[in-house]
Amino acid sequence: MNFRIFQVHFSASPWVFALSLIALAILAALCVVAIRRSQRPVRAVLLEGTRFLVGCLVVALLWQPEWRTQKIPTSKPEVVILTDASLSMKTVDARLPMAVDPRQEVVSRSSWIDRIMKSDMFAGLNEQSEFTITEESFSAPPADADDELASMSGTDIRAALENTLESRDNLLAVIMLTDGDWNEGGAPVAAAQKMRSRKVPLFAIPVGSQTRLPDLELAKVTAPTYGIIGENVQIPFIIKSSLQRDVRTTVRLRDINSKLEVSKSITIPAGAEYHDAVLWRIQDEQNATLEISIPVAQGEVVESNNSRQFTISGRNESIKVLVIDTLPRWEYRFIRNALYRDPGVDVDCLMLHPQLGTGDGPGYIQQFPEDLEELQKYDVVFLGDVGIGNDQLTSKQAELLRGLVEQQASGIVFIPGPQGNQFTLMDSPLGDLIPVIMDAKQKEGIRDSVDSKLNLTSQGAGSLLTMLGDTEEENPEIWKNLPGFYWHAPVIKAKGGTDVLGVHANRRNQSGNRIPLLVTQLSGNGKVLFLGHDSAWRWRRGVEDLYHYRFWGQVARWMSYQRNMAAGERVRMYFTPDRPAPGETVTINANAFDENGAPLESGEVIVDVIDPAGKTQRMALTRAEGAWGAYSGRVKINQTGAWKVNAFTTLASDKVVESTLIAQGAAIEMIGQPARPEVLDELSRISQGRVLQSDKLSDLIREIGSLPAPKPLETRTPLWSHWLSAVVIISLLGLFWIGRKLNGTF
Repeated sequence: MNFRIFQVHFSASPWVFALSLIALAILAALCVVAIRRSQRPVRAVLLEGTRFLVGCLVVALLWQPEWRTQKIPTSKPEVVILTDASLSMKTVDARLPMAVDPRQEVVSRSSWIDRIMKSDMFAGLNEQSEFTITEESFSAPPADADDELASMSGTDIRAALENTLESRDNLLAVIMLTDGDWNEGGAPVAAAQKMRSRKVPLFAIPVGSQTRLPDLELAKVTAPTYGIIGENVQIPFIIKSSLQRDVRTTVRLRDINSKLEVSKSITIPAGAEYHDAVLWRIQDEQNATLEISIPVAQGEVVESNNSRQFTISGRNESIKVLVIDTLPRWEYRFIRNALYRDPGVDVDCLMLHPQLGTGDGPGYIQQFPEDLEELQKYDVVFLGDVGIGNDQLTSKQAELLRGLVEQQASGIVFIPGPQGNQFTLMDSPLGDLIPVIMDAKQKEGIRDSVDSKLNLTSQGAGSLLTMLGDTEEENPEIWKNLPGFYWHAPVIKAKGGTDVLGVHANRRNQSGNRIPLLVTQLSGNGKVLFLGHDSAWRWRRGVEDLYHYRFWGQVARWMSYQRNMAAGERVRMYFTPDRPAPGETVTINANAFDENGAPLESGEVIVDVIDPAGKTQRMALTRAEGAWGAYSGRVKINQTGAWKVNAFTTLASDKVVESTLIAQGAAIEMIGQPARPEVLDELSRISQGRVLQSDKLSDLIREIGSLPAPKPLETRTPLWSHWLSAVVIISLLGLFWIGRKLNGTF
């Protein structure tokens, strides 16, 4: 039942209305009875009148009253034409209709809109006297923006429609010319629903082709922020192809300043996404600006997305390594000798021999580092055939090693042996770090009479850890010719979330999968590697240290990379991700130390984040639980360029560690992407409009001319949920209660 009293409109169901009237009648009868029984009729009339008024207001609110006002427009109805001015409109894939160009020339989407707007098809709209025409563009990049900044400006269809609705009170219809490709703001469906409630239809004219232009796009480059001087770094990249044929081409990586260049021949499959990587050797400590590019292929339309630039720095790194084992087996000896001779590695060894006790000599320590300040200096720990108990490690020491990995971003390498001591680690704090499941029934491992090879998986073939050659082309041949192993750990399978780089060439598990023997995983802030055989030393056959030393050197540097991003005297800092894109949130992790080098137990870590424009944001990192002096915080990167990150502790504010975070933006608006007419079809359908193709534009005048005049804009204020209604009722109830007390009624 709907009715109104002046500008207050009520809408209540019949049974609510009937019950409300009955309740009011009962209340009125009770009020009359109370007045007749009262010895003070005047006061009783006032009190019961107040009671009845409160009852009437409550009943009225149950009828959902609304205060409605209408704004009567004084101008003609308005038709707004919205044209897309984003960067994607430069795509040359729009064919002009026959009525505009008999040759049906293919032009850019923006040129197509200009030609259509000036044609006779739209001239008829301007001649109409029943309504006015307003033309507006949306999502145009800043006028003074360069190409990179312009590509970061997206398309917000929802905002364009909502702003048009909110700024006009006599809107008849909206005509939108766009490719439908939105990438900013919320879903435009919400704006279409508002248009439907206002009875404003959307007439959408799609621009552009639904088929992507023939193109090769260098979509993504993931480079490390620094590398070790004289060592190779791996530069992964992704290429997207919309060509209908395979393309044999060459990827070139060159230094902009020194003109040094490396290249790699690749074959990009037709219409697919191609993942690969190229190697680059760091020459010196200076920041180098590198450009990775692919040549323009035959038939390719867009040339601007075939190259990307990034910066990378070189460092002279000193890595601290701890090697722990129980027997001086061959693998232990050659790992120790290889790392001991490496000028970039400082190695300590702890030999826990079951009969002879701890080892002694140059580079040996006599006991496990029990103090956090001694243990935290190690970047990588090699754990051989070592377990818990029997004069080896204790549970507390295992807990310290786990904290070193998870809280201090160090790395740990597990190399089991034939004694099976590592099985005792399974129930220790280190058990969760071991990335494989082993067979407890074969603790001594498995021996073969002939040697077996370690085969790389597809993931291992593309990993820098397994890159033993100077070029990627020779690496598979090197692994094919490496000497094999006779003993391996009783591995059943790898745990979930791990990366299997190498498998047994001959043996399979019960599931039919090859046994994983070279496995890595991330654990907390650190890294873990498991090698399921102890015969990597045999790779020295005929070549001495060439491959054995290179493999373990790469492992040590891979594990210490994140930990040494920004290392100072009192603070060590690292980021995830280390090359963010605008819009991403970066996690800043820090480890703080006191003047003695022990993890900081009190005080705060303060970080100053300075954006490319020079604006500084100061934040205090949150301390993690435990005694490792670990802190973390998050900051959002909102623009491209170099972000300076400076960190210090409140106990030593003069000891500042400085670092630079490079934010390289991926283009939001890209030329050459296909149009999305399905978006416009949905918006038009919801708003009760229509999608008009270029050959049907002559129907536009007739469609708009047949629309009814827009209704006056009505504003509704729901009184039943308004705060003022509650205030009035509570005030009247309070007045009624006070009156009862003054009247002596309890």
